[in-house]
Amino acid sequence: MTAPTTTPNTRRRNPRWSALAAAGIAAALATALVASTGTAQAAPLFGDNFDDGNHNGWSSSGGSWSVITDGSGVLRQASTGADARVRAGTASWTNYTVTARVKPTAFGTGDRLAGVAARAQGSGSYYYLGVRADGAAVLGKLAAGTHTILASAPLPVTVGTWYALSLAVNGSTLTGRVDGGSPLTVTDTQFPSGQIGLFGRYAAANFDDVGVESGPPGPTPSTPAPTTPGPTPTTPTPTTPAPTTPVPTGPVTGRADGFASVNALGQNGTTGGAGGPVVTASTTAQFLDYIARPGPYVIQVVGTITLPTGTSDGMHNVTSDKTIVGVGANAVLSGGGLNIGLPVSDTITSPPADAVHNVIIRNLHITGATDDLINVQMFSHHIWIDHNEFSNGDDGAVDIKRGSDFVTVSWNNFHDHDKTLLLSHDEDAGAQDIGRLHVTYHHNYFNRSDQRHPRVRFSDLTHVYNNYYYDNSYGVASTYDAGVLVEGNYFYSVNNPGRVEFSGDLGRIVERGNILVDCNHPIETRGAVTEPSTYYSYRLDNAADIPTIVPAGAGVGKLG
Repeated sequence: MTAPTTTPNTRRRNPRWSALAAAGIAAALATALVASTGTAQAAPLFGDNFDDGNHNGWSSSGGSWSVITDGSGVLRQASTGADARVRAGTASWTNYTVTARVKPTAFGTGDRLAGVAARAQGSGSYYYLGVRADGAAVLGKLAAGTHTILASAPLPVTVGTWYALSLAVNGSTLTGRVDGGSPLTVTDTQFPSGQIGLFGRYAAANFDDVGVESGPPGPTPSTPAPTTPGPTPTTPTPTTPAPTTPVPTGPVTGRADGFASVNALGQNGTTGGAGGPVVTASTTAQFLDYIARPGPYVIQVVGTITLPTGTSDGMHNVTSDKTIVGVGANAVLSGGGLNIGLPVSDTITSPPADAVHNVIIRNLHITGATDDLINVQMFSHHIWIDHNEFSNGDDGAVDIKRGSDFVTVSWNNFHDHDKTLLLSHDEDAGAQDIGRLHVTYHHNYFNRSDQRHPRVRFSDLTHVYNNYYYDNSYGVASTYDAGVLVEGNYFYSVNNPGRVEFSGDLGRIVERGNILVDCNHPIETRGAVTEPSTYYSYRLDNAADIPTIVPAGAGVGKLG
């Protein structure tokens, strides 16, 4: 394969260059179709050059996506600290070729590449063709969060250079080309159909001239039989194709479950801003105004809002009776965090009458805070944190402390973060915390986040179920007589899935129905805990299905 000898930065949309680029992409497309099907028959299915100034119809997961001008409209992914993807098209597409021009603009750490995807089952499962920072074209697949390189070839890769990528999928045959060069061809049967996509895996990039053309029907691939993970598989195997879900176009408040649904402390469940005005925040000033107002509000967040960091360590107070919900899959809060609770006071040891309560936070990517991403404190209660993405915070991702109660943290995607979930902040906090801190954590995706999933002190009952732990240093730690039920979770490559002897006084853990794969230690158990069914009803998914269910459903852009 040969990289372009000139970069289009100085000739973008020059008529001569545009004609050459179009010809190159068309040639790559035709060549791919001939190679994979024996004929050049094709029909257009989809196209987007972003000259309309938006990326409507694309569903994103991770990263920072926006349309900018690079000679003309292009779709930019600006983050080098996220595994960022967008998807479009129809889940029923089978045999087709997706083409696009891709210009890497910066590479981060880890697996650094940018490119196109085909037969996407969701944000966590697809085939892909990308250009990688270390000088390679890579054809691979992502299955339930696990990357497998199927083929690769040397390719000079330069930041600021446009590359024409073509990925053809026909039956079980996958063919990738960069700049019309020699093909990378493999066979694989895992994904028989799915959407197209663009991605920047820890790479910032611009994308343009996306096209999809159908190929003639090829042999129907057989779908692999569901596999139940045994005691020592090397990687978790998905059991069913991940579902796709519609992207919300208006306020989505949903219905809280777990401890957030309990009738207690004068609040019957968590309803957020239901019944109040529905407002839209697209600027920093609007957002900070709405979250601080008294009374119920449903606050729709549109686009990226940068939160100030100059005061209160960049933490911004949310008042009672609020629903804060991202619209679509591109709502981002960047640079600061959200504080749910009154100012800290060690002298208050029971819930004050004005404790912050009844708050819902959904469908937001919260990233880059200089302190916590979300902090819940000072006897705040009935809080639901659901279907969000958390990354790159300076301290905790979601910290719950100082007597807070009746909280549910569900269906969130945590990645590129160290201290994930803290429940009770200190060994001297018993006066505020004992008998409180009822929290449910379920269906969260701990995607290489390091520690505290959660780290618990004093909690009367913590319910941890159906979460997917993927490559973490430790999962659950229970200390200071906290009671934790750990059930139906899937732990893959976790050094210590559960500990009761950790730091300070011993905690209590009861575990049942968990699956541990490539973990160095078992889940430590001690004592007894109260059954969550004393407080609420819930449905437990099969732990063997969690590596498929959770990556497909957790995070932003997945509210139904």
